[in-house]
Amino acid sequence: MSASILSINLGRVRPEPGSGLGRSAIDKRPVAGPVWAGELGLSGDEIADSKHHGGVDQAVYAFAREDLARWEIQLGRALRAGQFGENLTTIGIDLAASVVGERWRCGAVEFEVSAPRIPCATFQGFLGERGWVRRFTADGRPGAYLRVIAAGWLRVGEQIAVISRPDHGLTIGETFAALTVRAESLPRLLEAPELPVEYHDRARAYLGGREK
Repeated sequence: MSASILSINLGRVRPEPGSGLGRSAIDKRPVAGPVWAGELGLSGDEIADSKHHGGVDQAVYAFAREDLARWEIQLGRALRAGQFGENLTTIGIDLAASVVGERWRCGAVEFEVSAPRIPCATFQGFLGERGWVRRFTADGRPGAYLRVIAAGWLRVGEQIAVISRPDHGLTIGETFAALTVRAESLPRLLEAPELPVEYHDRARAYLGGREK
C-alpha cells in the first residue's frame, strides 16, 4: 500500500474544561480541505502556546493511523483522526523510521521531517490517561514534526512520496530515544544538521558535562 494522507486535522484555541489545560488547540478535528500549507503550518490551525509549539520547525505534526490503531487496543477506546493533536493522520508510512531531514512530496507541497514530538502535560491532560507521558515515551513511536519547504494546497488522499533522504540515517525514533530515555545517544544528534538548534545544544551540553 502506498503512503498517503488519510486525514487533515485543524484545531482552534478554546477552553478545555476539566482537563487542567486552560485554553488549548490540541483538539484537532478532520476537515474536508483543501488546506493551504505554508511556512508556519496549515491555514486555520491555531496555537495557544507559541513558546513551546509551532514555528518553522514544528509547522505540521504527523501521526500514523497504524499507531492510533495500536493505542486503541491498548487503551480500550476508539481514537479518531486528530485525537493525538496531529495535523496529518498518515497511512502506509513508518514515521519512527523516517530519517531526520528526509523530504516528502505531497501533491504541490514539499515537507521536510524535522523532529519527533516530545509528549507533555497538555497531551496527557487532553487524552485523560494517567501516566500517559511515561507510556507514550516508552512506546517510542512519537510521530514526526514537518517543515514546509514548498507551500501549496494540501488535500486528503494525497500520496506521500519520499523524494530525498540524508546519508546520516538518524531516524525520528532514534532521535526521540536520545532526547528522552537514552542520553548517551545525544552526541549522535550532531550528525543531523536538519534538527532544530536546541537539540544540538542539548547534545553539546551533554558532551561538555561528560568531559568535566
